[in-house]
Amino acid sequence: MNEIKFVDTTLRDGQASLWAENMRTGMMLLVAERLDNAGFEAIEIMAASHLKKCVRELREDPFERIRLVARKITKTTLRALGAARISPFELSPDSVVDLWYERMLAAGIRQLRISDPANDPASWRKSVERAKRVGLGTVVNLTFSVSPKHTDEYYARKAREAAALDPDFVCLKDPGGLLTPERTTVLIRVIQQNAPRIPIDLHVHCTTGLGPLCALEAIKLGVEIVDTAVPPLANASSNPSVFNVAQNARALGYTPLIDEEPLLPVARDLDFIAKREGFPVGAPVEYDYSQYVHQVPGGMISNLRHQLKNLGMLHRLDEVLDETVRVRADLGYPIMVTPFSQFVGSQAAINVVRGERYGQVTDQVIQYALGHWGEEAADEVDPNIKDKFLDLPRAKEFAGWHPPQPSLEEVRAKLGGPGVSDDELLMRYVVGKDDVEAMRAAGRPREYTGARNPLLTLLQDLTRRTECRQIYIQKDGLSVTLEKRAGSGV
Repeated sequence: MNEIKFVDTTLRDGQASLWAENMRTGMMLLVAERLDNAGFEAIEIMAASHLKKCVRELREDPFERIRLVARKITKTTLRALGAARISPFELSPDSVVDLWYERMLAAGIRQLRISDPANDPASWRKSVERAKRVGLGTVVNLTFSVSPKHTDEYYARKAREAAALDPDFVCLKDPGGLLTPERTTVLIRVIQQNAPRIPIDLHVHCTTGLGPLCALEAIKLGVEIVDTAVPPLANASSNPSVFNVAQNARALGYTPLIDEEPLLPVARDLDFIAKREGFPVGAPVEYDYSQYVHQVPGGMISNLRHQLKNLGMLHRLDEVLDETVRVRADLGYPIMVTPFSQFVGSQAAINVVRGERYGQVTDQVIQYALGHWGEEAADEVDPNIKDKFLDLPRAKEFAGWHPPQPSLEEVRAKLGGPGVSDDELLMRYVVGKDDVEAMRAAGRPREYTGARNPLLTLLQDLTRRTECRQIYIQKDGLSVTLEKRAGSGV
């Protein structure tokens, strides 16, 4: 079978990788219908990380975002990321995660791509069962990494464990852009042999410049689904360009089940928005071997650089990156993906800044060593290092601690009582009541115009300026004057 299906990541991973999740709901609505008409297998639009970003920084309702987008995208399955936590850096009660899954379905999500940062089968199982219970389709991520631990045998075992859960798809996920064409060839065959009846979805990033080549290798091996993004939200640290992968697949004799025509104005509109808002534009990158050594995601490097600069220690960034290699080895080679990459990077920075390895240890690293983030992960921690962690006074406080599991009624009573809606409850849980109220006060999402309406865009911008009271337009014998009056618009 030579047909290749595509999943669009523009509105989720593309904008997360390149725009730091600063894409607003109005920007999504501007391009949603055209994405829907392109023939994608699914369109990803949401992750748990969006909750805090939407409410606290963008002042937008994430559930309303899903509902509004779902009204525009009616032919294509809407996909979100799912996990055993609603917040990437916190251990979440089951009752809250159950509600999160239910509310995603109610808003319009129909499929979850399920991840666990340690590829923990117990965590997968809980998420898959939860998703199936509420009626969501399931994709299980096999997250790729490079280390002495992440061998062919490791991925063969993980493929069998994923297949045992009977998901709709298994996804080989490469968040760090570390796959090579050669490694792709080996692992796709490993997954095919150990999960033979389940279609494979490939999700690669372009951080090292090899993402598009890996996608083609996977296609040649029979992978049916490839995740791509629409430029300018493709390439760089994002996913491969849908135009590039489709074009090259055709050249190899395959039939991409995608119509690029509706996507051309999407690319133009997103490029227009990027230039207008000062957002970065994705471009192919040169091969960078150092990424395979420290494996620190690009966004995290930016954060480390910012923190060290504030301490007057920016010149020590290379030391911190070197230390991440050692800390990761000490912790048993966790995959450098959220939240583990942050655990490793933060601890490495503390070690360098203090001039003492593990003189101070973060709560997250202690919890990791105690097994709160997965028993399998904890078992891999270097025994000598683990003993050092567990001798710390803070570890003794956590020794008999288990993440609390309040009922939904208890959570609701704490966060406002029975009058609080389910959506409101989840937002209050993640960001707090004050931020939710500030979001409500901000009003409805801002509307956006694209590259086809530059004049309208200019007028909208001018009307939002408090210092601009009058606008005068003249062209080809036509003149129009717009005046802003108190208590009204224009």
